Amino acid sequence: MSVLKTFFKDTVIYGLAIVLPRLINFLLVRLHTDVLPNEGYSENTEFYVVAAFFNVILTYGMETSFFRFFSKNKDKDRVLSTAMITIVVSTFIFGILLFLFRVPISEALRINTDFYSLLVGITLIDTLIVIPFAYLRVTGRPIKFASIKLINVFIMVLLNVLLLSTTYGSEGLRSLFNVENNVEYIFIANLIASAFVLILVLPYFFKAKLNFEFKILKQFLSYGWPIMIAGLAFVINENLDKWLLPQLEGEFVNGAYSACYKLAVFMTLFIQAFRMGAEPFFFNHSDKENATQTYATILKYFTIVGALGLMFVVIYIDLLRPIFIKKESYLLALDIVPIVLLANLCLGIYHNLSIWYKLTDRTRFGMYISLIGAAITIGFNIIFIPKIGFMACAYATLIAYSLMMLISYILGRKYYPVPYDLSRIAIYLIVSTSLSFITYYHLDRNILLGTVFLLLFVVIVAFLERKELKLILKKNRISN
Repeated sequence: MSVLKTFFKDTVIYGLAIVLPRLINFLLVRLHTDVLPNEGYSENTEFYVVAAFFNVILTYGMETSFFRFFSKNKDKDRVLSTAMITIVVSTFIFGILLFLFRVPISEALRINTDFYSLLVGITLIDTLIVIPFAYLRVTGRPIKFASIKLINVFIMVLLNVLLLSTTYGSEGLRSLFNVENNVEYIFIANLIASAFVLILVLPYFFKAKLNFEFKILKQFLSYGWPIMIAGLAFVINENLDKWLLPQLEGEFVNGAYSACYKLAVFMTLFIQAFRMGAEPFFFNHSDKENATQTYATILKYFTIVGALGLMFVVIYIDLLRPIFIKKESYLLALDIVPIVLLANLCLGIYHNLSIWYKLTDRTRFGMYISLIGAAITIGFNIIFIPKIGFMACAYATLIAYSLMMLISYILGRKYYPVPYDLSRIAIYLIVSTSLSFITYYHLDRNILLGTVFLLLFVVIVAFLERKELKLILKKNRISN
């Protein structure tokens, strides 16, 4: 239990470092949807879809590769130095190519040429800071990590308010930029905030000695390229819908869909917080006694917390929604929220299960699984968007992530067996999903009945986990 306690402590710390800034940043959805028309919000979404593709290509799996080899290699300075030099050189080369071919690339990606330079600047900076942030995580420096993240989001939010808000905006600041479309202010704020972060992490570049080793680079690339392909497939799974909808249903619909999709951010933040603490933990504890049992316990409690989050958001969506989206034109796609929440919970379980191919250096399997998910996403969206509209996008995401979860579990049993408590996990998923969907789709989002369902689920969990919970509480009392 002491190992689990360490894990949960690290996850909470790193989780706050990720969740708090992103939650604050998420509050900008209200500002953006108030100021921008649906079409403008669609442009904003498409910009960051392309940025996500660029980020995966420019980092080419280096973050996870760095975790893997920094943890297992005794010469950690050499690993850090090789990673830093590699990412700086490759980013410089990519940057030159992206600017040289700016016209054909921006046209192919349907990015306004006025936005393209901002897009490239943001992605290049975000690529450069990947290894310094990974270094902070793998060496256990959550306070530093969290501080820089908070500074980043503070600058981002402040600039968004000053540049976009009709109440608190600054005409003097706006006059500094020659902007015709308000959405461009969002990208300018992002670029400035990212530049500040780069300045703050510059000392870590100088910390790395000029000690480059091709053998380590070869290990990075061999381990990382399947992760890059899997990352591209993940971006397709997560963002293809927002790329196809403007063409098939129009910018107005895509704006509404993208805004309502953001309401599933609570599940996304939970998963990201978990991964921040989990990924270094899984690598650092893989050689510990009873490691697989620890992983099994983590997945069970991850599912419990995720299921509670799913129910909470679905049941209280009419209370939460006005905080983030007020304009009626954006509520067109509200019915996607329960489906997208469940899809993201399946994705979180998949990330838990995926530890088998990372620990056994079979990252190509992660690539294969992600490509299967991407194929489903592409095919389902193309076939069904013309028939059932934006709901096809939500269903495609759920089907893709559910299948990826199942495939990963089946393959994991063969290559790295973990004694997951399948019966409990299945119970929690089925009960929470059923009660949530009944509340939303059949009881007209009745908050009173939904609250009763939520309490019922808590009682079920407390009853089934009573022995383990008593043991945890007893150990905490002894340690205190």
